[in-house]
Amino acid sequence: MERMIEVNLLTKRYGGTTAVRELTFAVRPGRVTGFLGPNGAGKSTTLRMVLGLDAPTSGTATVSGSPFRDRARGLRHVGALLDAGQVHGGRTAAAHLGALARSNRIPRARVDEVLEEVGLAGAARRRTGGFSLGMRQRLGIAAALLGDPPVLVFDEPLNGLDPEGVQWVRGLFRGLAAEGRTVFVSSHLMSEMEHTADHLVVIGRGELIAAESLAEFAARGTGAGAGVTVRTPQPAELTLALRAEGATVRPDSDRADAALAVTGLDAARIGALAHRHGVPLLELTPRSASLEAAFMELTSGSVEFPAGDAR
Repeated sequence: MERMIEVNLLTKRYGGTTAVRELTFAVRPGRVTGFLGPNGAGKSTTLRMVLGLDAPTSGTATVSGSPFRDRARGLRHVGALLDAGQVHGGRTAAAHLGALARSNRIPRARVDEVLEEVGLAGAARRRTGGFSLGMRQRLGIAAALLGDPPVLVFDEPLNGLDPEGVQWVRGLFRGLAAEGRTVFVSSHLMSEMEHTADHLVVIGRGELIAAESLAEFAARGTGAGAGVTVRTPQPAELTLALRAEGATVRPDSDRADAALAVTGLDAARIGALAHRHGVPLLELTPRSASLEAAFMELTSGSVEFPAGDAR
């Protein structure tokens, strides 16, 4: 229970609309847990209930065994970034963090430490109204780190960051998890979750779809990109032979060369089939399942406004 987020039968209704329905999952320390779902799935509502900003209609959301709103000096227990824009534009970065530090009885020296950690030491005396979105994101991350908390929650922390910033955040989250902290990250960027998260909580229309490792979730998608990349000087002959055995063959859209993407047969069977037909192979590489393709497949029934929907 220590350092863990626990959600049990969590439900939130707004009039006749149910935004979150009987969600149950746990976010454990020592790993980065990605929180995924289509737009309107209820991710932000769930995070607000975890942080005590919204009251659930029923069910519970606790951090280390207690509701977060019951904890005094909350930044020492949970650091959170929900909206990087919620900063008074007339304050400097240092003044903004200083006010948070005073209200949570955090030493003033910690402000300089976190500004240095997020790369904003040189902008400490600048007013935040002139910050770019990426700089505001870094400031929000600094605020989350201010109390050196064991539990961290981030909602879309990569918005506005340049490639260097994205790489930095990826390393930061993994480093925090390696220290034994609980790291819960909501994001719509599948490629980043694929490189960052160890575990996933996936919801759609307010209901739980999956709570499992990234690899387990990706493997659940039947069309999730798993298969074999094949390169041969005789693609037409090999394609005919593979399709005769029931395989699906198409050009590999991820490659600039003439490689083929084959599904329905494993690498060993493809190699044996090529040998039997006298077709030389230049490459035979198993492909791992794609998180993005699995996500699209497994949440297809939970998309609020599908592309092409005329409503």
